[in-house]
Amino acid sequence: MRKASKWFRQKESQWVIFWLLGGLIVRGFIAFWLYPGFDEAYYFLYSQHLDWSYFDHPVLVAITTGLGPWLTGIVSQFTIRIGTLILYTGSLFLLYLTSAKLFNLQTARLTLAIASIIPIFQIGFGILTLPDSPLIFFWSAGLYCAVCEFFPQRTSEKQKTENQDRFSITNLPIPYSPSYRLAILGILVGLACLGKYHGFLLGLGLVGFCLTSRRHRRALLSPWCWLGLILFMLTLFPLWWWNFHHDWISFRFQLSTRFESHLDIPQEGSFNPLNIGTVFLAEVGYLFPTIGLPLWWISWRSLAAQFRVKKTDLATKQLLILWVSLPLTIGFTVLGGFQPILPTWPQPGFWGLTLLLGHQAFLWQQQSRRRVRKWLTLSAIAITSILLLILLHITTGTFQKNSQYALFDGFVSAKDDPSVELIDIEQLRTGFTESPVLFQALKNSNFIFTNQYYLGGYIAMAVAPLVDIPVTCFGDDVRGFAYWSQPEEWLGRDGLYITIEKFQQISWLTSIYSYYFHKFQEIGTIPITRGGKITETFHIYRGHQLLHPYPFKLN
Repeated sequence: MRKASKWFRQKESQWVIFWLLGGLIVRGFIAFWLYPGFDEAYYFLYSQHLDWSYFDHPVLVAITTGLGPWLTGIVSQFTIRIGTLILYTGSLFLLYLTSAKLFNLQTARLTLAIASIIPIFQIGFGILTLPDSPLIFFWSAGLYCAVCEFFPQRTSEKQKTENQDRFSITNLPIPYSPSYRLAILGILVGLACLGKYHGFLLGLGLVGFCLTSRRHRRALLSPWCWLGLILFMLTLFPLWWWNFHHDWISFRFQLSTRFESHLDIPQEGSFNPLNIGTVFLAEVGYLFPTIGLPLWWISWRSLAAQFRVKKTDLATKQLLILWVSLPLTIGFTVLGGFQPILPTWPQPGFWGLTLLLGHQAFLWQQQSRRRVRKWLTLSAIAITSILLLILLHITTGTFQKNSQYALFDGFVSAKDDPSVELIDIEQLRTGFTESPVLFQALKNSNFIFTNQYYLGGYIAMAVAPLVDIPVTCFGDDVRGFAYWSQPEEWLGRDGLYITIEKFQQISWLTSIYSYYFHKFQEIGTIPITRGGKITETFHIYRGHQLLHPYPFKLN
């Protein structure tokens, strides 16, 4: 208790707490107002069907998504993000500690500030409930453990303190001896893998570092390393146990099927170098140009430094960061030349590169503290303003034509605005409670089904506080629904079919579903509005007595 009290009274600790709490408040505000995304709503269903693992992701996203609803008893866009808000705060603190261990406290402050304002980090790691949140937490914990293992501090605390604020980080390295931390590292890498499959790249990066750093090769032959490998495999038990009983479907989906048919974007048949440029520009945009461009620059500069004849201690530290970062940043950028990639795929790599940019900012600060402060302050103001404007548009239609809250009469029509695809589940929930017909049908039905897996998540979140009713999917891409229920169990039961306007207009789709029921008819609609204008309409059908099981298909 005394040590903790002393830590909180230190000026440095207060500065760190200010950044962490300030970022948590900003992200919490956005998390409270931002409608849930497709994947977030779908992961809510994970938390309703707890299992060792899932068709498209490992188990930890189910726990982080379900944490808020389990603790509060409330299902909302904010509660499903509580786990993410907490974990990302921890990730930022671990990144700060890693930077302080590698370099010094001033570099750690700059690294924390840079990581705190990068928009894709805030959204993908710190607001939305995605597999990336537990991934980056255990990724950061693993990287911190690796730094403690491979770069031990001086035994003299006085000498350590004196060196922390020095410019020269190129002094002679301490001789390396493998320790118990390698075993802990195996567990942390395993937990990162249980967050998202990217965790395997963290493990490969650490092995690559040991192979290319002469001083650290002995780690691979250490008994601690073999113990770490055993603990790694044991930590992965939920993943391989579930897949063992399901024909290894997750690995087949991630390594082949996903890239062939499960992206909602047309696939390219051959390599196109122009697409690499597009991906690069998109990555710079997600990171924000004033930070994205320096991140790429410092990564290439640090990589070039590795080919010098004489390696310093600083170069070895950079080597570790590059090994756990560049395989993702370069790998997924090149992959973008073959096929579309999702924005979050390369981001763990950029997360590691912020350590290098933080150190470079420390060097810049020696020349002009004012310029560095101005760079970070203006970037933070611009990024926060843009994020808040986007949030305002998504929730009120600030740039939507004919919206009652539109600026300058709006700039884009609702039908051309992809942001209207985010559903306000409170409006959907209210639509059921305010309609006696729909609410009664909801209570009297045995199950709900929809034609798209992501719609099932929105529907489940909306009806969860109203009735305890299973939600499933009848379609060509059913994802996890194929493992949460079987088509035969609904035979002879009554179901509600719920879909949105664009699928309602596909007449043959409705006709197909009517074939499976004794009686099938539309019983009502629920409009979703933004800025006083209808932006989406949910159509509800009542199906009496399922006659034939609808076959689940997994492409």
